[in-house]
Amino acid sequence: MPRPTSEVQPFEARASDAELDDLRARLAAARLPEAETVDRRWGQGVPLADLVDVVDYWRTGYDWRSFEEHLDRIGQFRTTIDGLGIHFLHRRSTRADAVPLVLTHGWPGSIAEFVDVVDELADPENPDAPAFHVVVPSLPGFGYSDKPATTGWGTEKIAAAWVELMGRLGYDRFTAHGGDWGGNITTVLGGRFPTHVLGIHTTFAEGPPGLTTDGLTAIERKWTEETHDFWHHRAAYAKQQATRPQTIGYSLVDSPVGLLAWILDKFAEWSDTEDSPFETISRDRVLDDVTLYWLTRTGASSARIYYESHNSLDPELRVDVPAAITVYPRDIEKYPRPWARERYRQIVRWRSPEAGGHFPSLEVPGYFVKDLQEGLAAVLAANRHAV
Repeated sequence: MPRPTSEVQPFEARASDAELDDLRARLAAARLPEAETVDRRWGQGVPLADLVDVVDYWRTGYDWRSFEEHLDRIGQFRTTIDGLGIHFLHRRSTRADAVPLVLTHGWPGSIAEFVDVVDELADPENPDAPAFHVVVPSLPGFGYSDKPATTGWGTEKIAAAWVELMGRLGYDRFTAHGGDWGGNITTVLGGRFPTHVLGIHTTFAEGPPGLTTDGLTAIERKWTEETHDFWHHRAAYAKQQATRPQTIGYSLVDSPVGLLAWILDKFAEWSDTEDSPFETISRDRVLDDVTLYWLTRTGASSARIYYESHNSLDPELRVDVPAAITVYPRDIEKYPRPWARERYRQIVRWRSPEAGGHFPSLEVPGYFVKDLQEGLAAVLAANRHAV
């Protein structure tokens, strides 16, 4: 890694041939368990046959170098904020009317979630669509950002770091989007930094706790039931990472197959598919994401965001800047609009599309881009009207 500096410096991602050879050797030597003992596929996690297929492709067909080249084409940089090196992609638009936009990923995602949508957001084919100067940071402990050596890098501090980052790029006022942890951070950005944030778009709009289901529609009640079911029956991963990230981290950093299974399980369960995540997401994009975790040895450090911030969104936090919210049908947390507007006080656009899950930029990229463009257009229009 380059030496720490508060300056913004160009960065190139280059894994050594030895690192890639070691990865393939570990994949070839992997010790696998017996097959699952249930007939229902994915009933006990990633099916053995599916994992074997992906491991074989990862070892013999996948090309990491093409992803490195893709990152370089977008533009990679690093800077140091509060003593921590932050990696980010930065694509300036050619449009004079472009507005700054920070896109924040979550777990088990990464900057790989957004590489296929950056160009269209920066220089859209439709001249009537808004254009953006796009910034995609890697969360602390993820990808090519540094790993925090002490506690304290929770979502509040990350949001403040993003304000500093955008300022260093010359963007004193900007828009923000995120889902998963990125949605949490985007909410904090809108709530804590209204003088810098023009407005937000998010797929994660958690209302304050303790709200009643009285008056909700049948669909909204179903959303609350599904969200409750998720957190009570399908969130063991979050409890593990919130309480014992170091313990699971040894396996995630030492075993590429273990890392793949841990992440692939979430891509499968959280996507809007019948059986396999590869129905909508390419194997290459999933492996870009997993390989990034592997090469940067961030299985443990990325898990620590749960230790730092799980259930930590301030119940009193309110977002007064304009907000556009999209709730995808197969996402893992879905909050009714009456609940969301208790926190987001100026919802200017609300959408509930018919398809899509937790990774919309990968599952339905065309819709995702159009929805983000239209949502932020509504945000910017409301902001101008207020002025």
